[in-house]
Amino acid sequence: MAEEEDVDAAIDEGRDSMGKAIERFRKELTKVRTGRASTSLLDGISVDYFDTPTPLNQLATLSVPDPRMIVISPFDKTVIPQLEKAIQKSDLGLTPSNDGKVIRIQIPPLTEERRKQLVKQVRKIAEDHRIRVRDARRDSLSLLKDLEDDGLSKDDRHRAEKKVQDVTDEFIKKIDELTAQKEKDVLEV
Repeated sequence: MAEEEDVDAAIDEGRDSMGKAIERFRKELTKVRTGRASTSLLDGISVDYFDTPTPLNQLATLSVPDPRMIVISPFDKTVIPQLEKAIQKSDLGLTPSNDGKVIRIQIPPLTEERRKQLVKQVRKIAEDHRIRVRDARRDSLSLLKDLEDDGLSKDDRHRAEKKVQDVTDEFIKKIDELTAQKEKDVLEV
């Protein structure tokens, strides 16, 4: 009976690791620019505020009044120059403008060439996360091999390996679906 619980634990551990890979993948996809404005584009941008790197979203209210613009309303108006500098330094290629109270970022339409670059970037991110899922599968299979060395029958191990492969296929399919959706969003004019 303990063997069955150990097998289930090995499968669950793999499923948890794969689930974490999917969540990281979703988070990374939000950072890839589409033709529409999104406050998630600014995730990861830090501003030097009183000599402390502070996330931009903790210094201002972010809003999207229309599909091609992001408006940043800082809580402290004196931080506007640092906010602008941080946005310009980011690899987003966006140009902020301010009126002394708020910063506006106009999101230009993507060129066809830029769309193709972004699709390649999405595919690379997807492949990196497929590798993470396969690494989690390898770790689960290794745990099952150790259980076989500790007395698990070969047939039980093979059944458990099939379950691990089914879980892996399920998560790889999720990555493929998310990738296809993001590519569609990027290519949308």
